[in-house]
Amino acid sequence: MLMRMEHGMILSASGWRKIFAESGESESRSAAIGEANSFLSILIAETFAEYMISRTGKKHPAVVVAADTRPTGAEIARNVIMCFSVCGIKTVYLGISAAPEIMAYAKKHDGFLYISASHNPIGYNGIKFGLNDGGVLPGSESKKLAARLEEKCAGAGAEEHALSIAVRADKNQTEKIYARSGKYKKAALKEYERFIRTVISGSAHLGGQNRFFGAVRASAKKNPLRIVCDMNGSARAASIDRKLIASCGMHFSSFNDAPGQIVHEIIPEPENLVYCARYMDSLQSEGKTDALLGYMPDCDGDRGNSVYWDEAERTARTVPAQEVFALCVLSELAFEYWKNSGAKKLAVAVNCPTSMRIDEICRCMNAQVFRAEVGEANVVNLAREKRSEGFSVRIFGEGSNGGNITYPSAVRDPVATLFALVKLLSIRDGKKGGCPGLFHIWCTMSHQEEKYRDGFTLRDVIATLPQYTTTGVSEPRAVLRVKTADKGMLKQRFKKEFEADWELKKNMLLEELGIASYECFVTNGTAEVKNPAEWNNGTGGLKVMFLSAKKEPEAFFWMRPSGTEPVFRVLCDVKGNRPETEKRLLAWETELINRADGCLS
Repeated sequence: MLMRMEHGMILSASGWRKIFAESGESESRSAAIGEANSFLSILIAETFAEYMISRTGKKHPAVVVAADTRPTGAEIARNVIMCFSVCGIKTVYLGISAAPEIMAYAKKHDGFLYISASHNPIGYNGIKFGLNDGGVLPGSESKKLAARLEEKCAGAGAEEHALSIAVRADKNQTEKIYARSGKYKKAALKEYERFIRTVISGSAHLGGQNRFFGAVRASAKKNPLRIVCDMNGSARAASIDRKLIASCGMHFSSFNDAPGQIVHEIIPEPENLVYCARYMDSLQSEGKTDALLGYMPDCDGDRGNSVYWDEAERTARTVPAQEVFALCVLSELAFEYWKNSGAKKLAVAVNCPTSMRIDEICRCMNAQVFRAEVGEANVVNLAREKRSEGFSVRIFGEGSNGGNITYPSAVRDPVATLFALVKLLSIRDGKKGGCPGLFHIWCTMSHQEEKYRDGFTLRDVIATLPQYTTTGVSEPRAVLRVKTADKGMLKQRFKKEFEADWELKKNMLLEELGIASYECFVTNGTAEVKNPAEWNNGTGGLKVMFLSAKKEPEAFFWMRPSGTEPVFRVLCDVKGNRPETEKRLLAWETELINRADGCLS
């Protein structure tokens, strides 16, 4: 009997995701995906194969395929490989690979298909697509693929069609692809290391790279530095981290470092960074006093947040995601001045809910801030647009989750994050009359010269960051479940509820919180619009910015339906150390959303 398929995937520019475990349980560790998900994998592969052949004009375009370490990845990959062989795609299979690794290697081919669900629970899996520009497909192209997949799944006989592809697959050809994967993986690691050295050093020339990494090695010899990593079984356990860090004269201590050894939740937020912090504490107690920096990547290894040793309190501390991104922005902008004192038209591209601390840092460093809708592809494309306008955009990313992207990369990379912090600690003041180091440059430009001292630590750097109180993206408070299907209409109703409440509460807000007025911003893709007449911008982001009597930003709250999970995300950012204000504003936003949702459901 001819049947239509229900794919059940969330289709977004950041990737297509669903629970692939056959049981349907989000925390399932089973490798089995079941017949329906096998057919879905084949239809997804066929959709991308057709797109690549049409896009490139080649009969046999070369597509790199890899997976992160989720249990279901291997079976999805086999279905993709079988389908590609039938469709005429030249498949370059890497096995397990970190996202930045496959994207760097894909530059030498026509595109990539990466099997991952990023930070989602272990029972999830998904697909990311890209060409050979080092990043995922832009939203406009991803929408074309999504529409085509919807057509395939909705068509009568979708399952029978997928089965026919599986039956036509040549087993010998498939096995040859697997047999060559070791050679390709080795080449991918080599290409990735070459590329990330360009990214970190800010130089495509070997001489410039050697000077930079030589300076890092010299610093590590003078001030020993050990990097601690909780791999949590991620794809980075099969990547270049250990080799690269050791080549820079630093020590490397890792744990949970067998690929697939996922022992706790995947998202690299403070509640999971504590394992790395505890390990750093134990190393310090064993006398390894050089254990000063640590990180934990997510499963696909394109994001990792940080841990540092607080020498004053004698304990390891986690760094919230927004602060990690702020440290990276500070470091990379100072690095631009260190390399070239005449740095001009500096800019940083971020997502809409990135904390306003970035705006303060950029004002000090004479850099402009541009905002896009949430989604890595949106921020990458915004950075490209601004470069085409003559801006120098070295660092960009989604501050709300800590993931930074450093040009010429087009994907988040925890190694780039780590080395932004290493730069701060390694590039110090030169000998008498020499160039000031990165932290000294920052202190001078932010008018905090009195906070600079020789022998500073990361604790000292963190103490100079603009102070803000921001909702963590993994907090239960940051995730709402709403009944209204039309999220644009929900936001329009929210506007009415907010405006009515504003009239009732504006005097109290001024007296108690210093809030005198507000502005609205909506983001869709790379575009941000200020004070639109309508707040209905579909599935884009919505921010209400609160201003003081002097028209200076005091706080904002933000909302957007998630593109990768069936939830509605909210966040509040408040200037200063004001946790009670952040709680009050977020609670108000949540109340307004619930009222709007109740009116529409």
